[in-house]
Amino acid sequence: MKILIRVLLIGGVLFGAYVFRDRISGSAGDLQVGDCFDVPAAETDISDVQHHPCTEPHTGEVVYVGKHPAAKGTPFAESLLMEFAGSSCLPAFDAYVGSNSADGVDIGAFYPVVKDWDSGDREITCYLYRVDGTAMPASLKAS
Repeated sequence: MKILIRVLLIGGVLFGAYVFRDRISGSAGDLQVGDCFDVPAAETDISDVQHHPCTEPHTGEVVYVGKHPAAKGTPFAESLLMEFAGSSCLPAFDAYVGSNSADGVDIGAFYPVVKDWDSGDREITCYLYRVDGTAMPASLKAS
């Protein structure tokens, strides 16, 4: 009987996590193209973001995830990251939205901080957001 209760409890937790996975706060590093989330207000070391279904109001939508090609041991330089983000994010934005005419929308990026860069993290996540900070009621994909 105790085993059955444990199995049911674990099953309930796993089912709930599956059903509500797009509403659970999670690592910014787990974001994928097409994911919608709330952009954190702070411009500091971002580790978690609040995920949302793209059919509900959200303030950010991922358009690109990729790795900077710099080898481990390359010194951290924010300008290096910004250059890579610009050359990768802008074409991804155009492809995702369908044109570069999305008024009032801009691109932001999550990228490694110095300690993560020094340990080999090279992932960059680019997302679109409204410049005025208002929520988007739906996905801007192919808008």
